[in-house]
Amino acid sequence: MRKGFVRETALVLLPLVVVLAVMPWLYNNQLLLLNIVVFLVLAQGLNLTYGFSGYLPFGYVGFFGAGAYGFALTLMHTAAPPLLAVLVGGVAALLAGLVLAPLLRLQGAYFGLASLAAAEALRHVIANQDLSEITGGPYGVRLDVPFRPVLTYGLAIGILVLVMGLVAWLRQSRFGLRLRAARDNPVSAATAGIDVVHGRLVVWLASATAAGLIGAVYAWSAPTFFPEAVFDLSFSIFAIVFTLFGGAGTLVGPVIGVVVLYGAYNVIGVSAPKYFQLVYGLLIMALVLFFPAGLASLAVRRRRDG
Repeated sequence: MRKGFVRETALVLLPLVVVLAVMPWLYNNQLLLLNIVVFLVLAQGLNLTYGFSGYLPFGYVGFFGAGAYGFALTLMHTAAPPLLAVLVGGVAALLAGLVLAPLLRLQGAYFGLASLAAAEALRHVIANQDLSEITGGPYGVRLDVPFRPVLTYGLAIGILVLVMGLVAWLRQSRFGLRLRAARDNPVSAATAGIDVVHGRLVVWLASATAAGLIGAVYAWSAPTFFPEAVFDLSFSIFAIVFTLFGGAGTLVGPVIGVVVLYGAYNVIGVSAPKYFQLVYGLLIMALVLFFPAGLASLAVRRRRDG
């Protein structure tokens, strides 16, 4: 297990961190670089719950928004430093995950739709005008906090390292093997003595915490925002598409999805917006038809053929 963990980390995680670390000196667009790391974390966070338990939360953005508002409310109502507020954002998402844990009793589309409804319910609570003095309501929040682009970018990379390290460990550990067994056949796994409920809950809470932490960092980088911005369903959609495009349950898959699709989104969407939706749609259709397990499955095929 240890050799596999070290090998996968060395091949995927270390080069990615090096590239992300040097990018600010090669490309002077701090917001774009931060967004790339944000989507990498969201894709890997969603990869935890879907890749290892088979649960696809359409409302994954709810944890992202909970983290952003956990950060914002901490600074609005206390004298806590921003770094501590980021941790509070992660805890807020973790608590939201605990509250929504009963959703894990559902299956398939029912679970996905229920998670979406839960995210929308949370957004409406935050945007409630009667709670404006506490949450800012529909008017959003404006934080008087110094923006430190280097610190927030480095913090986002640190969160990415933690999440990807957890994914790499799950891929090699016995616990991760039990999770995948329960994902593929929960009845047989339970018969074999695997605690299916406990395993699902662990990755669900880890996934929620990852989204909350990066949501808090995102709020730090955009100290003026509205509920619609941090509870925007596009965060969930992008995370799901990136993960499925690259390959769920793998370490490199979500990275491939973000690089290819978010890269296409920024290149084609800016230079040729008329053709963006067409090209994007064709890419996804080609994936579904020819690589249903994601682009990362190509590497597996080559290993088998070799």
